[in-house]
Amino acid sequence: MGSKSPLGEFGARSLKKKRQKLKWSDKYYNRRMLKLDIKADPLEGAPMARGIVLEKVGVESKQPNSAVRKCVRIQLIKNGKQVTAFLPGDGALNYVDEHDEVLVEGIRGSQGRAMGDIPGVRWKVSKVNGVPLGLLVLGRREKPKR
Repeated sequence: MGSKSPLGEFGARSLKKKRQKLKWSDKYYNRRMLKLDIKADPLEGAPMARGIVLEKVGVESKQPNSAVRKCVRIQLIKNGKQVTAFLPGDGALNYVDEHDEVLVEGIRGSQGRAMGDIPGVRWKVSKVNGVPLGLLVLGRREKPKR
């Protein structure tokens, strides 16, 4: 009974070709090589992106929690795509108005997906009109008047 893999002094080329062919059955390799995650990503592989606030929305949290998470709908400047971004911090919604320019980044969920009990929200707001949202919430900075 012989093995299906070639052995011996001249088996290297066929071992290499076989490995290259079988790599494609690994879903993570497949998605990485075909760049599927970057194509589907509204930020196009960038860590952050600027956008304009279109509207404020409340997203209901998943079971067993019961809350309305404060989010904003944003249109990205670079490609015009619309995303929903979470506003972290107590009372952060009061510091964001429509037509403000915000900087969004990933919400740090597993595999770039949504985090915690907020369904379908993959992004969070980090800056509003060039001022960090955390400092606005703490009252250490004021939002610039335009």
